[in-house]
Amino acid sequence: MMRDAAQFDPTDSRVTRPAFWGTLPERWTSDVEETLVCCHVRQETHDVKSFFFRSPQGRTFSFEPGQFVTLELEIDGEPVNRCYTISSSPARPHTISITVKRVPDGKVSNWLHDNLQPGASIRVLGPGGEFTCARHPANKYLFLSAGSGITPLMSMSRAHHDLAEDRDIVFVHSARTPDDIIFARELELIAASHTHFRTSFVCERLGARTAWPGVTGFLTLPLLKLIAPDFMEREIFVCGPAPYMKAVRDLLDEAGFQRKQYHEESFSFETLNAGEGEALAEAPAQADGEAGSEAGAETATFKVTFAKSNREIQCGTNQHVLDAARQAGVRLPSSCAQGMCGTCKVKLVSGQVQMNHKGGIRQREIDQGMALMCCSKPLSDLVIDK
Repeated sequence: MMRDAAQFDPTDSRVTRPAFWGTLPERWTSDVEETLVCCHVRQETHDVKSFFFRSPQGRTFSFEPGQFVTLELEIDGEPVNRCYTISSSPARPHTISITVKRVPDGKVSNWLHDNLQPGASIRVLGPGGEFTCARHPANKYLFLSAGSGITPLMSMSRAHHDLAEDRDIVFVHSARTPDDIIFARELELIAASHTHFRTSFVCERLGARTAWPGVTGFLTLPLLKLIAPDFMEREIFVCGPAPYMKAVRDLLDEAGFQRKQYHEESFSFETLNAGEGEALAEAPAQADGEAGSEAGAETATFKVTFAKSNREIQCGTNQHVLDAARQAGVRLPSSCAQGMCGTCKVKLVSGQVQMNHKGGIRQREIDQGMALMCCSKPLSDLVIDK
C-alpha cells in the first residue's frame, strides 16, 4: 500500500527527527564532551538494570567490544568513581549502555538503580580496557561468564551479531537461578539467527522455575567437555566473580589448556572496604618483562610531600606512589589500583612521574598536572595537592 506523499512533508518545520539522520556526526570522546545523557533504563532481571546514554551533541561512540567506561558520580556529597563494562554493541554507535546489578550495601549500584532516570546527565570517562576479542582474532571462541560478568561478553556477542559475522562462538553463562540469567532471550535470538553461535546456561539452583530444562549445579571440566568438546582449540574469554574465575582457571589447568589463549577480567568494587578497591584485569603484555627488569635494579628514592595534610613520605623509583603512601599510613582514595577508574586522581604541585594508566584520566587533565597515584612512579621529588 502506497502512502500519499502529501501526508509527509520533510520541509515542514514541525517535523522533528533524531539529530543523527542525514548528518555525519563527530566521534564522542570524554576529553571533548564529559557529560552524557541517560536516554533509557531497562529492567533486565529483578536486580539488574541496563542504562542507555547518548551524547547531547549527537556524537557517536567508538569502542572495542569488552571495554569499559568510568562513571564520575557525586553521592551524598562525596565524589565516587566506578568502572562499568559497556554492554552494548559498537556496531550501534549512537547510544552506549552499561548493565548494573544491584549489590547489597553497594553504594554506587544502589544509587544508580534508585536515582538514575532518563533525562539525567552524568559525567563519563573512557572508554578503556584491553579485555576485547577485537585484539585477539580467532576462528573459534569460548565465552565463559557468571552473574553480571556477562556484560563484556554480551557486547562481543552483539557485535558479531550486528556485523553478521557467523563466528564459531560457544557462550556458557552461569547464574544463581534461571530467573537470574541476564539477556537470556536475546542470547537465544542470536543463537537462532547464527548457525555457529551456541549458548548454554548453568544454574546453581532452580529457584521458582521448577520446569527449568537446563543444567543445574556448577561448571565443571566434564560438563565443559560436553558443552564444548573442542574447547582446547578455542580462544577463551572469562568474566565473573573472583571465585568463579579461579574455578575456571583450575579446571582449564587440569585440562592442560594453554594460558596464551586465555583472557579474563573482573571488577569487584562494591563489595570491598573503602580505599581497598580491587580490579582483576588482563595485564598489559609488557608487565612480566618490566617486573623482571625492576627486580634486580638499584632502587633510588624520592621525597613525596602531601601539601594539605602536611605529610612527607619516601617513594622508590620502582614503586607506585599509592603503594608507598599506604605503607606509610597515608590514606588516599582508590578503587581499581590499575589506572582505570580515576579515583586516585590528584594534582601535582611540582615534580614529575612516569604514569602507565589504562584510561582513567583525560589527556587534558594530564596537561593540567593531574596524575593517578596507583600507576605513577616518581621521577623526582613530588609535592601533591592533597
